[in-house]
Parts: sequence; structure tokens; C-alpha cells
Amino acid sequence: METNSKQHELQELRTKVRDLEQQVQDAQAERGWEPESFYGAYYATTGFMLGIAAAAISLMVNVILAPMAGKNPLELIRVYLTFPLGEKALLLTDQAEKTYVLNDGIILAIGCCLYLGTGMLLGTLFQVMLAKLAGTSGLVKRLLVASVFSLVVWIVNFYLILSWLQPAVCGGNWITDSSVLPPWVAAGTHLVFGWAMAVLYPLGRFVPYKRPMEY
Repeated sequence: METNSKQHELQELRTKVRDLEQQVQDAQAERGWEPESFYGAYYATTGFMLGIAAAAISLMVNVILAPMAGKNPLELIRVYLTFPLGEKALLLTDQAEKTYVLNDGIILAIGCCLYLGTGMLLGTLFQVMLAKLAGTSGLVKRLLVASVFSLVVWIVNFYLILSWLQPAVCGGNWITDSSVLPPWVAAGTHLVFGWAMAVLYPLGRFVPYKRPMEY
């Protein structure tokens, strides 16, 4: 009898263990998987994807506003292309002067692709920065963080890197020349990109997956 009693008690304990294990599994499934630390790889990946949209928005703003200032709609791309092409890029497709130096359409299209590609790379930095500094905050704080970071990126890119790199590689300094690209235009372009990333940020926010409950 004592042996039977112990076996019965052991069976009850096994059943209770199985029930507890199932409860733990259900609780974990309901809560969803969460990273133990900051999920930098995820935000870098989503920033890479969102960066192309933010770059397209900033380019669109330039295309719309450039004619208002008496400039070519793709003036920004022409200046952007001075890094690989030098001064020749400033002569691309000027319909007013009937200047056709190169196969302009293809080169400008490549320039747009390079611009969007650069936006994808910068998007990784912006998304990670926003996640760290304003990941759980509202739009206003994200816009403030993005504004500061945009201006920092502009200063670093233009005055700490391109100011000496372009003359060393291309023999001229057109990107940081205020007569070619006014500083306020360059800064504004970076700000529009940063604001776009701040607005698009929720699309790349990490949300733990929750398994649908079975009924």
C-alpha cells in the first residue's frame, strides 16, 4: 500500500510539473520574444530600408523648390556628382544654355540612385540614434533629436570630410563652395532627411511577435 501511495503521489507531481511547464510556455508565447539588450541589428536594418524613403522625400523637396530659386530641378544631384565627375557635373543638361557635355539623362539617373543609396546608409545611423535617444518618445522629441543629429552629420560630412577629400580626389571643392551650393540649402536638405526619418521611425520600431491565442 505504501508503494502504491508513493507511486500515486509521484504521478501527481509529474502531472503538476507538466502543467507548470505548459503554463510557462504559454506565458512566454503570450509575452513574445524580446531581445536581452538593445536590438541594434534590427534598427540598422529597418533604418537601411527607411533611409531610401527619407532620401527620396528630401530629393523631391529639392526638385520642387530649386526652380523657385532659379536653379535646375536636379541641381542638388549635379552638385552631388561633382565628387566623382568634378566640374563637368555642373554642366549636365542645362536646357537654357543648350549644353550637352555627357549622356546627361543616364548620368543624372545614376546620380539619383547614388543619392538614394547614400540615404540608405545614413538611414541606419538615424534609426539607431532615434531608437536609443527617443525610441519611446513622441514625434516632437524625435524631430528635435533628428534635427540636432542632421546638423551634426552635415557639419561632419561637409566641413570635416568633403572639404579636404574632394580637392584631394577631384582637384576642386564644389560641394562646400557656397557659390555652388549655399550652406543653408545643404543644411536644409539634411534637416528634411532627418525629419522624414523621425516621421517614418514607427514603421521600423521593434515590436515583439505574439503568437495568436488558440481557441
